[in-house]
Amino acid sequence: MSRPPGYRLLPIVLALWPAIASAHDPSAWGGLFRSRDHGGTWIAATEGRFVSGALALAISPTDVNQVLLGTDSGLLRTLNGGRDWQTETPSVFAGPVFAVAFHADGVGGLASTGLGIFRTDDGVAWRSIGAPDGAFPVRAIVRGAGAGRAYLAGSQGLWRTDDWGHAWTDVVEGLPPAPVTAVLVRPGPPEAVLVVCGGRLWASRDGGGTWSERDRGLPAGAVEAIATDPGRLDRIWAAGADQVHRSDDGGATWHPIGAPLDETGAVIRGVAADADGHAIVLTTHRGIYRSVDDGRAWELSIDALPGHMEAGPLLRDLVDPRTLYAGFSLTPYDELRRMAVTGESLLARLDAASVAGGVAFLVLLVLSGVAAVRWLTRSRSSRLQAVPHVGDQPR
Repeated sequence: MSRPPGYRLLPIVLALWPAIASAHDPSAWGGLFRSRDHGGTWIAATEGRFVSGALALAISPTDVNQVLLGTDSGLLRTLNGGRDWQTETPSVFAGPVFAVAFHADGVGGLASTGLGIFRTDDGVAWRSIGAPDGAFPVRAIVRGAGAGRAYLAGSQGLWRTDDWGHAWTDVVEGLPPAPVTAVLVRPGPPEAVLVVCGGRLWASRDGGGTWSERDRGLPAGAVEAIATDPGRLDRIWAAGADQVHRSDDGGATWHPIGAPLDETGAVIRGVAADADGHAIVLTTHRGIYRSVDDGRAWELSIDALPGHMEAGPLLRDLVDPRTLYAGFSLTPYDELRRMAVTGESLLARLDAASVAGGVAFLVLLVLSGVAAVRWLTRSRSSRLQAVPHVGDQPR
């Protein structure tokens, strides 16, 4: 019996097929994930999109279904809570987007790449605006209490704008000579701004004009993440040195919550506690940790999540406090910032063997596809020829 062309390639194609299918598994990639039960279960929020790195996230204050997502390859927007995503101005956002923020009107926005800061007033057109020296790569852009106010944490300083990016005011005076790694704004009056600088927590009630320490009871020089509480305005959460802490007086005093993480040395990037404080979620460089008993016991969340990757941005829904968004990245976040400083691209990290292997794999897929199409065409032609014509049948 004659064999169809390309039959020798069929076992190879069948052997490779499970690997090809697994690449579509959201848990095998970075990207954005969402939980409706405060971290109990997670689903991919970027379904249908191959997002290898979720770097920054912002939710519209007027419509929680509208989300801006900064990725390692551009800026995405959803208008329906993640069911569909559109790419924002590829000619502007061609590389990593490290920080995003919505205007108070829920339409305008700010976004920063490794090379510039961009603004939109209508949610459609983005344009470059002036950036202060030492800003790149930007670590965070956080909307302030005023309509046009925002705070920008750069690689070498901290700035405030009161006109949504037209002008920037340096507000680093009084802070230690170290990068600001986290920014938190508590609405007033008066507005309170808390920042992590040099591993310590600092607070200002005059828009960054003056600063005071707010880390009594926190691990010295080891604060990594801060967050507000969904139930109490004066309650703040902080994490660092493998331990969660809480303040019930706006940051004046702190006390540890529960026990430290079982695995020491975790880099904590985000913390979120539920309204009664029993369930706590942490994003770390090892994935997502969760506790449901006031931090006494911690578990690494792995169901439907890429637990072997770094987790970064952690954001709470502005309407439903049980809904959380968490981002993951294939490339470590610190490495992405380093490449932004040096101008190195992800493609530059590929060696000749990796490129050759990828090309060979694609060639194999193409040849296998061509062989399969030819075989199907010939098989169909043979079946058609085997069917007798109506006029040839005996009467």
